[in-house]
Amino acid sequence: MSQRAPLGPLSTLTPADSVIESSFGERFAQSGDSMSRWMGWRLRLLVLAALCGCLGLFLLAREMASLPRVDAGWRTTAENRIELVRTSDPVLEPLVGQVLVAVQADGRSVELRDALTLQRSARWVVDDADRARHHELQAALYDLLSQPAVQFVFAGGRSAYVQTSARGWLGLPAIYWLLSALALAVYLVALVVLLAKPNGRNLLYALIALCQAGNLVFIAMESTADLAMPHTLARLDLVARFGFDLLTAAAIVHAAAVHPRRLPGATGIALASWLVAVGLTWLVASATLPLGWWWVQAAVVGYGLAMVMLMSWSYQIEPHPFATVLRRFGIVTLVTWVLLTASLAAAITLPGVHHNIASVGSTVWYVFFASLIVLVPFLSRSQQILREFSLLAAVSTVATSLDLLFVAVFSLGQFASLTLAFFLSLAVYSGARQWIVNQLLGSNMLTTERMFEQLYRIAREVEAHPERTGMLLSELLRELFEPMEVVLVERRVRAMRVSSDGSTLTLPVPSLDGDPAPASGSIVLRFAHRGRRLFTFEDARLTARVVDQLRRAVAFDKAVEQGRSEERARIAQDLHDDIGARLLTLMYKAQSPEMEEYVRHTLQDLKTLTRGLAAANHRLSHAAAEWKADLTQRLTAAHVQLDWVFESDADVLLTVVQWSALTRVLRELVSNAIAHARATRVEVSLVHRKDGLELQVRDNGEGRNPRAWSHGLGLGGVRKRVKQLGGEVEWRELQPRGIGCRVTLRDLSARP
Repeated sequence: MSQRAPLGPLSTLTPADSVIESSFGERFAQSGDSMSRWMGWRLRLLVLAALCGCLGLFLLAREMASLPRVDAGWRTTAENRIELVRTSDPVLEPLVGQVLVAVQADGRSVELRDALTLQRSARWVVDDADRARHHELQAALYDLLSQPAVQFVFAGGRSAYVQTSARGWLGLPAIYWLLSALALAVYLVALVVLLAKPNGRNLLYALIALCQAGNLVFIAMESTADLAMPHTLARLDLVARFGFDLLTAAAIVHAAAVHPRRLPGATGIALASWLVAVGLTWLVASATLPLGWWWVQAAVVGYGLAMVMLMSWSYQIEPHPFATVLRRFGIVTLVTWVLLTASLAAAITLPGVHHNIASVGSTVWYVFFASLIVLVPFLSRSQQILREFSLLAAVSTVATSLDLLFVAVFSLGQFASLTLAFFLSLAVYSGARQWIVNQLLGSNMLTTERMFEQLYRIAREVEAHPERTGMLLSELLRELFEPMEVVLVERRVRAMRVSSDGSTLTLPVPSLDGDPAPASGSIVLRFAHRGRRLFTFEDARLTARVVDQLRRAVAFDKAVEQGRSEERARIAQDLHDDIGARLLTLMYKAQSPEMEEYVRHTLQDLKTLTRGLAAANHRLSHAAAEWKADLTQRLTAAHVQLDWVFESDADVLLTVVQWSALTRVLRELVSNAIAHARATRVEVSLVHRKDGLELQVRDNGEGRNPRAWSHGLGLGGVRKRVKQLGGEVEWRELQPRGIGCRVTLRDLSARP
């Protein structure tokens, strides 16, 4: 099994390929024939289903276009009567603004005591008796309007005979085509999701999407009705609309019980939700349940609360970001549903307002919910699109619900309520936008400055230790995305990818040192932002840019180091050819043996310096031998005894910077012991253990109280060089006499 590292040290490379989650199609990635067959029949089935959907909408549109109508527009008055507001029929034009009281044809008459018939769908008629009367009115009026001519009787005894005609294709309103197109899109997305990965969860999603597509189709057909709907549509409307809503709610609860993880008792929860939905639909359709509308609305609210609680429970068991996002979307959807229900309840005594809420408010809500359903499979595709859609849809729906609520409760005018709702929603959006975005999708906490600092630190470490590329890159991605788990696995994926549910980002370990052979292993990150945010394609692109910048940083560091090496070699050559030759001539012309010996020592130091500058790296054992020889020569000339200790568990390579800094530190410390402390004995200890280096220099001189020393060029240079190596230096007074200096480098491989 793999070793996972939740918010702790990174796991080591393990052979657990099961950590890498693959989609259904990726299972056949290694077999081109299998993949071709898999895509073949599913693609053909999808095309066939799309053609069937288009054909069905075409036949439906043709049927709607053939229905009889009268060229007239009607609205509900404040007194709950039907008023003629527009017409292009010359017979009806003089009657614009009059109240319609009856429709007559073929010796039959239907009296219109109120505007109930203008309520296109019985789904939003609250009272049971009104719902039954609505059905009777629709049936009677459609029979009359199907006649070649009808007589409209208006208040005051005026009437008009009007010819009926087929609506025609051009007579279908724009809202019909828009809703039909959206229904087709929802239908196709449902099929794509189901065919891409056939399983129980996607079947539930398809059922939810198809129910909402059905709702949109019914709303589109209702938008063509003037005074009455066809018999078949009127009979199916109530049962279908209630059924769509309850089945959608039950499917959502069922899906929440099994996704993103299966909860304890999921089978019982799902069974109970389906039984309640089917039973309540049957009771309301058969008119055996009093207050059926209220039962359905309350049931949907109950289903919504259950979904939110199940998502919260799922997140507590496993902090999956998909649960967080769906829970927040569920809360927004539930709140807008409650606002819609409250608006309808408050407007029961205001028929005109109630009619507007039922027709406009419900349509807006269903469009919002259908758009949200379409968005769900693509949550991991684009963080920006998801963010802006979430805000736009939520604010628009809340604004519409507030507008209807203000009209219903405070009896505001249409323009005043719309303006107030718009500006109130805009103010809330502007003031709380960033908080809303962070709550919906989370936020990255790694600053740009910190990012560049980490990039170049890792670049230097990768250059020194290419085998640690996966571990170092994982640490950087941990800071960037704050995942719950970061896992290194042996299996190498072909390319970077984000799982379909946005829970996992997988990338191959890149080769950053210029080696054409690909590195082995993959990095798997799960549950971004501690399980509060989804991985998106934008995150994958950001990761790709980070890897590219890291590769550039490594190449840049190598180029800089190559330039430094070439410059050091040039300087070393110049010193050897110029200064070395002059010192050699001076040694031969020395006037005394002391001067000759001094120049000889200086020439030896120069040779050591030029040899060190010319070499790119120095083995620690070789450097220690040179240091010992140099110190022995200097201390012997000053009549000082040298005690030398060198221990190392690995013969590591020192960079030129490390070699040069340690050489000068040693020389400065020994020079201080000779010149200032007047020591007769110097102890030097050099110990290398587990990538750490400790250098100690002790003397038995006259030095006292190092805390009171003023750090000039000598001691200041020691501190500066040790700091350059990322180490620490301290001086202390020894007993009975002398000074000890300890230099500690904790991570010798972190090359400066």
